[in-house]
Amino acid sequence: MKYIDEFRSKELAHTLADAIAREADTGREYRLMEFCGGHTHAIFRYGVQELMPSNVKFIHGPGCPVCVLPIGRIDNAIELVQQHDVILCTYGDMMRVPASGRNSLLKVKAAGGDVRMVWSTQDALKVARDNPHRQVVFFAIGFETTTPPTAVAIEQAAEERLANFSVFCNHVLTPAAIRKILEPAETPEAEQVAIDGFLGPSHVSAIIGTRPYESLVEKYRKPVVIAGFEPLDVMQSARMLIRQLNQGRVEVENEYTRVVTREGNRKAQALVARVLELRRNFEWRGLGMVPSSALQIRSGWSEFDAEQCFPVPEITASDVRGCECPQILRGVKKPVDCKLFGAVCTPENPMGSCMVSSEGACAAYWSYGRFRDGSQETAA
Repeated sequence: MKYIDEFRSKELAHTLADAIAREADTGREYRLMEFCGGHTHAIFRYGVQELMPSNVKFIHGPGCPVCVLPIGRIDNAIELVQQHDVILCTYGDMMRVPASGRNSLLKVKAAGGDVRMVWSTQDALKVARDNPHRQVVFFAIGFETTTPPTAVAIEQAAEERLANFSVFCNHVLTPAAIRKILEPAETPEAEQVAIDGFLGPSHVSAIIGTRPYESLVEKYRKPVVIAGFEPLDVMQSARMLIRQLNQGRVEVENEYTRVVTREGNRKAQALVARVLELRRNFEWRGLGMVPSSALQIRSGWSEFDAEQCFPVPEITASDVRGCECPQILRGVKKPVDCKLFGAVCTPENPMGSCMVSSEGACAAYWSYGRFRDGSQETAA
């Protein structure tokens, strides 16, 4: 398949691995954070880390939107169902993420709550049309990639005068999270990971372009290479970062030119700007409160804002005791550093969000069998 098969060639992968080994300076380490769950899964599915020289390390960042949502926001969604009798529409992964007290939306559904899995915002709109006497809330999550469909749904609801439809908006923004990771720790005891460069997210950058990373690179002096999802994309992007670091350059480069441009998708950006605006602060699991890192619904569309239609209090909640998901999302620890990983925490019985989502780091470690029981297996 065009743009797929040629980026999975085993022969080309080994050729590229040899080139990276020649270029990597044996006298230094290269610590590269991938900021996308899709990259994390590509690295483990295809054994990319094993193809790298030992001094080139991938660090897993907070690139999973399900993973970074704080427990308090899931508790809010549960309260909407249990206390206000709404139909809550959500994506499948969100149903299994543990909330406070090991509760979850899936357990709420099993107990009789009206929680429905949807594949898109259009599915949620259909639920509202089909149930005109019930309030329907769409639990919107995701990075910039999934934000335009949410804006479209709100505009459609306004055009159709769907008075029973609203959105619980939890869309978060990638550049703000990168900034948070690079800023000095707020307290001396806070753990921080050393990072030399970033593999920039693919689909996010298709929407926002490469321009938003330029100010980050200039301020923090860390190179960013926008990387595609396939194994050869990831390897070539790592090679581009290694070259920048060897040459003392600090730039935004775009490996994923077949999809991403500097300006991004201006039509999608304009659509989002009509309906949504920046929040002053928003909590991220693992990162804490991050200024200007999320979106909320503009006041002109408040009748479709679940936070205006229902009481949605700010809830502070902690992860399951022993769960290292917050540290894993910051890149400070790996899944195998968590005592729960592979023991009490498995995909069938997740203790934290990183084991639930298809983009979570713990799920990646588990799914491809390379690090089960804390021991690395030989790459295929």
